[in-house]
Amino acid sequence: LSCFIYALGVTEGWEMPDTHFKVLQVLKDFGFRINPNIKLMSDINEVVNYCRRWEEKRDSLSYEIDGMVVKVNSLKQQEKLGFTMKSPRWAVAFKFGAKKGITVLKDVIHQVGRTGILTPVAILEPVKVGGVTISRATLHNYDEIKRLDVKIGDTVLLERSGDVIPKIIGVLKEKRKGKEKEIKVPDRCPVCGNFLERREGEVAVRCINLSCPAQIERGIIHFARREGMDIEGLGENVAEQLVEKSLVKDVADIYFLKKEDLLKLELFKEKKADNLIKGIENSKKRPFSRFLYALGIPYIGEKSAEILAENYKTLDDLISVSKEELVTIPEIGQVMAESIYNFFRLESTKMLLEKFKKAGLKFEVETVKKSDKLKGKTFVFTGELESFTRKEAESLVEKLGGRATSSVSRNTDFVVVGENPGSKFEKAKKLGIKILNEEQFKELIK
Repeated sequence: LSCFIYALGVTEGWEMPDTHFKVLQVLKDFGFRINPNIKLMSDINEVVNYCRRWEEKRDSLSYEIDGMVVKVNSLKQQEKLGFTMKSPRWAVAFKFGAKKGITVLKDVIHQVGRTGILTPVAILEPVKVGGVTISRATLHNYDEIKRLDVKIGDTVLLERSGDVIPKIIGVLKEKRKGKEKEIKVPDRCPVCGNFLERREGEVAVRCINLSCPAQIERGIIHFARREGMDIEGLGENVAEQLVEKSLVKDVADIYFLKKEDLLKLELFKEKKADNLIKGIENSKKRPFSRFLYALGIPYIGEKSAEILAENYKTLDDLISVSKEELVTIPEIGQVMAESIYNFFRLESTKMLLEKFKKAGLKFEVETVKKSDKLKGKTFVFTGELESFTRKEAESLVEKLGGRATSSVSRNTDFVVVGENPGSKFEKAKKLGIKILNEEQFKELIK
């Protein structure tokens, strides 16, 4: 593996230069691999011309690029500009035109997503575009099909959006032979057979059956993912089997699974079943923000879930808030406010939350009294912890007055070691730093 270094994270015992460009030059002097094509520009016209030149000669590089990143040089200005919920305000991507290919659309399948929305997916005659073989491409929605006037059997123009996601951008109508077939909007869900709905003013066609296996399955996958409740071992294959064997009827049912239920699944033996039951139980301790994200409220991502948890410390507080109050939070817009408000008024949501409550989940921000218990102490975590994630453990240290860092040095007071520790463990031993296992760490923070 090889990489270019393009920025710095945490620094200690070193005075940072005042510009991004100087940082990169210093890193180069230290021996790090810096992209040789980085350039300092004096005005925006120079920037645009440089990006355009590289768009023309991108294929001369020994690696793939889909654009260039333009950054504010001054680190003070970077700090002042800050970040939006998703990206820095001091950097912008200049995207190159996507690479294109021509192929035949053989068929269209209709996939049901976590929120019940149907997505038409084109099955294509395999074609190479930018070194990657493409055999499927999203058609996004049925309005897009109409706009493109695309039919099964058509010869289509394909591009990789951002040089990653395949997308049909046009139809070569002159190649039609008269045997092409219209792509019809289904009137029933391809998974559960329920009638579909199209709300006024929306392009989405959705299955409104909350018991639809496809929605439950994808809801479980989303709920269990690392950014959500982080339930290791509960992936696509397991979710599919749980729904197929009717062991779960909704996401909350996973908290009522028994070991004997899991042993009915393929490739599940005693240890694997025990581990998943343990993982499900441990997930009850996840922070309130992670639970909000895992619920899958439309338009609510990780960052917005954190913002909601910061503003409303309990689920009752959040449920009782009005749309008008929600939009007073700078990061929450009208669409998000409507989505949050409507989600918590659904009967299906109320029933789901009741089941979560019975399972023992807590719907509030855990308040840990700030203290000076670990004041002046520096901690480093390495390996896999069982009771909490690395981020949660570091947060606990900070709430108790301590400091959590990512690197071991002579200034480190404790290294907390989980399963499969990395090189930090070896370095700690060499430096004679006190090493704690997870149980000892728990005792220390009591």
